[in-house]
Amino acid sequence: MPLKTPEQYEESLRKMNFKVYVMGEEVKNVVDHPIIRPSMNSVKMSYTLAQDPQYAELMTAKSSLTGNKINRFCHLHQSPEDLVKKVKMQRLMGQKTAACFQRCVGMDAINAVDSTTFEMDKKLGTEYHKRFRNFLLKMQEEDWTVDGAMTDVKGDRGLNPGKQADPDLFCRIVEKRKDGIVVRGCKAHQTGAVNSHWILVMPTLTMSKEDADFALSFVAPADAKGIFYILGRQSCDTRKLEGGQFDMGNKEFGGHEAMMIFDDLFVPWENVFMAGEFEFTGALVERFAGYHRQSYGGCKVGVGDVLIGAAALAADYNGANKASHVKDKLIEMMHLNETLYSCGIACSAEGHKTASGNYLIDLLLANVCKQNVTRFPYEIARLAEDIAGGLMVTMPSEKDLKHPVTGKYIEKYLRGIAAVPTEYRMRVLRLIENITLGTAAVGYRTESMHGAGSPQAQRIMIARQGNLEQKKALAKKIAGIPE
Repeated sequence: MPLKTPEQYEESLRKMNFKVYVMGEEVKNVVDHPIIRPSMNSVKMSYTLAQDPQYAELMTAKSSLTGNKINRFCHLHQSPEDLVKKVKMQRLMGQKTAACFQRCVGMDAINAVDSTTFEMDKKLGTEYHKRFRNFLLKMQEEDWTVDGAMTDVKGDRGLNPGKQADPDLFCRIVEKRKDGIVVRGCKAHQTGAVNSHWILVMPTLTMSKEDADFALSFVAPADAKGIFYILGRQSCDTRKLEGGQFDMGNKEFGGHEAMMIFDDLFVPWENVFMAGEFEFTGALVERFAGYHRQSYGGCKVGVGDVLIGAAALAADYNGANKASHVKDKLIEMMHLNETLYSCGIACSAEGHKTASGNYLIDLLLANVCKQNVTRFPYEIARLAEDIAGGLMVTMPSEKDLKHPVTGKYIEKYLRGIAAVPTEYRMRVLRLIENITLGTAAVGYRTESMHGAGSPQAQRIMIARQGNLEQKKALAKKIAGIPE
C-alpha cells in the first residue's frame, strides 16, 4: 500500500495509542479533539492531493528502493529536479491549507540520515545505513507520516550537554543493553507529533567526545511505551472549542507543536542509527538544517499566497482596492513572497549528489533562503494588517453577529461595500488575523523566525559556506595585487 488514501490515514491514527496531554487533561481520542483535529486535517491533505491525478507529478515520486509510486514526503531526492519538485509541492500544500502541514520535517530527516549513515558505515564498518534503509522501505510501503525530532530543550545555553545541572536536558542514552538502548530526555517544538506514525530522532547539535551519550539517532513508533506528549498552546487556540464557523479564521486547517517526552524509552538496535558516533553529528545536523531551510522557500510561500489573497479581498470589501498605496503594498507583498520562492528553487537547482545516492541542496543558498524567511514574512504580515485595517483586531464575535439583538447592528455598521455581505468581510479579516496573529501564526510568522534554526544559526552557516577567501582572491586578481 505505497499510497494511503486520506481515509486510511485517519483510520490508522485511530488505531494508535498515544499518550497526550492538552491543557491539563489527558486526551483519549486524539483524532477528534477540536484543538488537534485541524492539524490532522492539514496532514490529511498530503494524502488527498497524492490521490489526485492533477497533482500527481508533484505529490508522488518513483521510489529509488522499489520502483513503486510513493508519496513524495517519503522520497529520497534523486536529482535537482526532485529537489525543485519538493519546493513546488510544499508551496501547493501551503496554498491548500494556509497552515503547517507537518510532514516536511520527516522528509528532511530521512534524506539527512540516509547520506550520513552511509558515510558512517563506510568509515566505521557499522550497519546503521542498512538498518535505516530497512525502516525507510517500510515507511514508503506504508506511507507513514514521520516526525523528525531534532530540537532539545537545551537548558543552560552556555553549557555543553554533559555539563548541564540536569543531563536529561539533552536527549541521551542512559543505558546500552544487548538488545538495544534506553533513552531519556525531551524534544521540544515537535511539529505534528501526534499526527505521526513514527518519530525519527536526531542530535540537536555537533557533539564532542565528552558528549558521546548525546550523539544518537533512532526511530520509534509515535505511540511507543515510554513516549508521551504535552501539546503546546497557541494564540486563540480555544476558539476551536467554540464550535463556530469563522471566528477561527481558518475554518478547517491548522498545525500543532508538542513537547515529546522520552521516559526511559527502550529502542531495539535494529531501530538505532547512531549511538555515540559523535564525529558524525555535525554532518547530520548541518544536512538536516539545510534541507529544512530549503523547505521554508516552499511552505511559507504557499501560506503567503493565501495571505496576499486575503489582503487583496479585504481591500476589495473595504472599497479600497483602487487606492494606489494599496496596490503598491500588494505588489510589495508579492515581490517578497516570490523572492523567498526564488531562493528555495535556487538552492534546489544547485543541489548535488551525495555518496549514498540521494541529492543535497546547496547549503549556502538554503541558508540564505531561510535568512530571508526570518524577515520577509514579517513584512508581508505587516502589510496585510495595514491593508486589513484595525477592525481585524476589534471586531465582535461570530456569536454576536448571529445574536437576535446585536446581529442586525453588526450587519448594518460593519458592512464595507454594499455588494458584499458583512459576514464575508468578517470572514476574510478573521483569516488575516489567524495567519498573522492567531493559531496559524505558529506556522507562518513565529515559525519563520525560529523554525529550522534561529536567524543567527543561518548567519553562522553563511559565514562557513560563503568562501570569503576565494572572494578576496578574485578582488586581488582584478586589482592586480599579488597573492
